[in-house]
Amino acid sequence: MPTLFRFLVICAVIGGSIYGAMWALALFVDPQPREITIRIPPERINPPVTGNPPVTGSLKQ
Repeated sequence: MPTLFRFLVICAVIGGSIYGAMWALALFVDPQPREITIRIPPERINPPVTGNPPVTGSLKQ
């Protein structure tokens, strides 16, 4: 049973260290805001028309 207890203690220490490191990063590191530009291709905004345009209204065939 001592090896199981030792394993659990080691896992708890490693987990606590990871948790502490994440907490410290979240508390002490401030992100620097900067402007972001995302290019959208014109094909996504105005897709080319192919084939017949869709029929709207009450015309059913």
